[in-house]
Amino acid sequence: MELSAVLTPAIEGGYVAFNPETGTTTQGESIEEALTNLQEATELYLEEFPLVVSGRSLLTTFQVAAHA
Repeated sequence: MELSAVLTPAIEGGYVAFNPETGTTTQGESIEEALTNLQEATELYLEEFPLVVSGRSLLTTFQVAAHA
């Protein structure tokens, strides 16, 4: 099963990894570690809460005013 991962730099260092399909979130000191941790957390989540994927996720961007 192919799922999405969103990685953002953490304020304290490292990265926060988020899977939008399941809501699982974790972190790691490197991108690789964050992805490995996210994979493990998501697999554990899916053991308890199976996911029915109805299609592929779409990642896009949007803009807001700088002072919003």
